[in-house]
Amino acid sequence: MAALVVSGFRDLLKRADFAKVLRRHRHKKKWAATEPKFPATRLALQNFDMTYSVQFGDLWPSIRVSLLSEQKYGALVNNFAACDHVSAELEQLHARDFVNKAHSHGELEPESGQTAAPSPASWACSPNLRCFTFTRGDVSRFPPARLGSLGVMDYYLMDAASLLPVLALGLQPGDTVLDLCAAPGGKTLALLQTGCCRNLAANDLSTSRTGRLQKVLHSYVPKDVRDKSQVRVTSWDGRKWGELEGDTYDRVLVDVPCTTDRHSLHEEENNIFQRSRKKERQMLPMLQVQLLAAGLLATKPGGYVIYSTCSLSHLQNEYVVQGAIELLANQYNIEVRVEDLTHFRKLFMDTFFFSPSCQVGELVIPNLMANFGPMYFCKMCRLT
Repeated sequence: MAALVVSGFRDLLKRADFAKVLRRHRHKKKWAATEPKFPATRLALQNFDMTYSVQFGDLWPSIRVSLLSEQKYGALVNNFAACDHVSAELEQLHARDFVNKAHSHGELEPESGQTAAPSPASWACSPNLRCFTFTRGDVSRFPPARLGSLGVMDYYLMDAASLLPVLALGLQPGDTVLDLCAAPGGKTLALLQTGCCRNLAANDLSTSRTGRLQKVLHSYVPKDVRDKSQVRVTSWDGRKWGELEGDTYDRVLVDVPCTTDRHSLHEEENNIFQRSRKKERQMLPMLQVQLLAAGLLATKPGGYVIYSTCSLSHLQNEYVVQGAIELLANQYNIEVRVEDLTHFRKLFMDTFFFSPSCQVGELVIPNLMANFGPMYFCKMCRLT
């Protein structure tokens, strides 16, 4: 009986002529809707394998495995909290303040018979910053930050390499400061921790991201400090800042939108390698040049600008710096000098791995022994 059923079914299939089915009754498979989509994280890895294997050569396999591994964090001590008590608690975890450690090594007396040359002003680090990290090879995690006795959070967890642009900016007491692309707020918070900002403008085009920034400020900065109008949060188009407030600021941080390499390998949400964002990704270097140019125009002659990204790409790093400098020279007759950060790399090379091939600025590259970054930063002085 079963054999007859199978035989009949086969005959039915043979007689059925699907080619004669009317068009309106045919079912067309919608491949885009039914087939699984290629994850953006996988597209990002393919892109990085193609580009970074050429850019970094033999270093890329090491960087690649580090990017795909768990990231290390630093704990930025909140100076508005009971900071000495917080520091003591972090030391009990066997973490060490990498900023203080670097300064201690940098201030060692020169060898006998040598005289220490005075350091250029551009070498100065922003003061009063304390950030604890675990030593190389130690993959311990910090406990989540908690509300302290003074009503603000004790410390802020961040990629410790993200503090380097703020340190390199070299804030001085009484500076007027612009954070042009401020959200989600870690670097803005670090700028406030220095105690140097007479006024701080924190801007980000995205209102949802400035909402996150406001939340960070409310959690870490006392109300009286916020109420003194020391911090101004805006959601303007950063590319127009040179027109809005030209020649205004002593120090400007331009931490631009980028491919956020580590995020792009781990998170599907808000991933710039989504197919729908291909054009946006291709236009990134142009946007970055426009933002850096605006930041330089907003700086007073004699002031300093830090350009930074969390990307390894030289198209978003060195090439953007060179493009913005050429733009200001050609269109505005403004001269900009790139500062040498060799001394800065030497100060912090015990904590971070720096790229040996970065031609302009400095680049922290991920390494399994110290899995921070990527973080690119370049310091410039506006001369005219």
